Amino acid sequence: MIAAPTTLSRVLDRSVQAHPQAEAFVAPGERHAWHGMRDEAHRIARALHAAGVRHGDHVGVLLGNSGVWVQIFYACAMLGAVTVPVNTRFKTEELEFCLKQADVSLLLTADTFLGIDFLDLLTQVEPALATRLPGERLPALRQVVVLGERCPAGAQAWQAFLEAGSAVDDAVLRAREQAVQPDDVLLIQYTSGTTSFPKGVMLTHANMLTNAWAAAQRIGVRADDRYFSIRPYFHVAGTTLSILVSLVTGCCLLTLPKFDVADALRMLDTERCTLTSGNDTIFLMLMGHPDFDRARIHLRGGWAAAGPQVMQKIRDVMGVPGICNAYGQSEASPNITLSSHDDPFALRAAGWALPHPGMEVRVVDPATGLPVAIGEAGEIQARGWSVMKGYYNMPEATARALAADGWLSTGDLGEMDADGRLRMVGRLKDMFRVGGENVAPAEVEEVLHSHPAVRMAQVVGVPDARLGEVPAAFVLLKDGHACAADTLTAWCKARCANYKVPRYVEIVDSFEHIGMTGSSKVQKNKLRAHAIALFGLEQTA
Repeated sequence: MIAAPTTLSRVLDRSVQAHPQAEAFVAPGERHAWHGMRDEAHRIARALHAAGVRHGDHVGVLLGNSGVWVQIFYACAMLGAVTVPVNTRFKTEELEFCLKQADVSLLLTADTFLGIDFLDLLTQVEPALATRLPGERLPALRQVVVLGERCPAGAQAWQAFLEAGSAVDDAVLRAREQAVQPDDVLLIQYTSGTTSFPKGVMLTHANMLTNAWAAAQRIGVRADDRYFSIRPYFHVAGTTLSILVSLVTGCCLLTLPKFDVADALRMLDTERCTLTSGNDTIFLMLMGHPDFDRARIHLRGGWAAAGPQVMQKIRDVMGVPGICNAYGQSEASPNITLSSHDDPFALRAAGWALPHPGMEVRVVDPATGLPVAIGEAGEIQARGWSVMKGYYNMPEATARALAADGWLSTGDLGEMDADGRLRMVGRLKDMFRVGGENVAPAEVEEVLHSHPAVRMAQVVGVPDARLGEVPAAFVLLKDGHACAADTLTAWCKARCANYKVPRYVEIVDSFEHIGMTGSSKVQKNKLRAHAIALFGLEQTA
């Protein structure tokens, strides 16, 4: 059984009715109850309506995680407008591409964030911001609203924007809310674009809310939970699996504007957080920090996109008994499979999970498209209520990803067991061949993560004259630990096939200088280029 398709406004009304005074959102310097979140969202929705935003219009949001980000998201949904989260790490080319490709008509932006001058970046993209919009570079962009102290001549200040909405009647707002349908697009999610310019994934109210509800059931979220999520709101792990999980359950969502490990550990303790989420990088950074103290962790569960070694550490080192293993991608809203909090831990650690009710998942041979045998690796495909409408204004890319019969090709490698459980074992685009043998980087990373001195490992394939490609490993050690590269090579030799053993091992202090996405994932294409330059190798196709 799955939740009936609905709209964000209706779910928000239910949560406010059930928990009006309960805390809904906490971040540094701000606390909001459910009724306050809705009241502020209504105020922003009136301002958006006064600014000419109507059903189906695209509204960009260039802000860090905050209560106002969530309220803007709610407000757009009330009007049937489409939120376009803009990655706060985008530079000028990516920013221009996103705003232009998405046909953003109104952009809400901070003046600066984490030392980045957004107004300077935006003015480089659209010089008319300094005088009057629209301009020639972004002709669809009619208005920019600035949250901050500075405001260029071509933009409007946040307070003036809000005041202009005070004349909009409540009846108008209610009529707009009632016109929104579950199949309307709620959000356009731009993929991280580690190999090319990003694509705008169109996700509906029904896609995202149902996905959030299904994920919450597997995690076992309760209304009295305090859910700390550092996932950036410009990713669906931040919108669906953080904001909307909180919304559909009525639990309190806690966050930070950026992932500072010490601040995260402090919030987990002082706010007595019961749930959290993240990928392997985030959990390894938390456990590897000098301030980490298991006695100050009060978590009972949550979800992780992580391999068995990291899952084991989350339970044993961090002391989180109900941690679930999650797999998904933006095109599926994003969660495809999620283990249940009451599954045997061995299944959760290994990543084995059933599809959500009403969703179909299969594993196929990438070359033929035919299903593979039980236990064999192949490409994961998904079909059902969680799958995107398509990529915005990219029909060819949509046709490549989404078959006429509804099957979404994920580009990820997985295998299924006899009980219909799926686990993801790697990404097709990350795979490399060593002397004709396929190697999934995740396999080698798992072996390295099992070494007691290793905090985090990343593996890529690099050129080799004899074998075509060979593994190269970059390893971040735990604080206070020392380990030589040849020791790690020997560790791998004793635990995996020779062709999987890293030919090159480099101990690093950080991955930030090499390149990380906003969701704290190392960008493998940049890491491979770095490896080729570092080890003096010749680039291959």
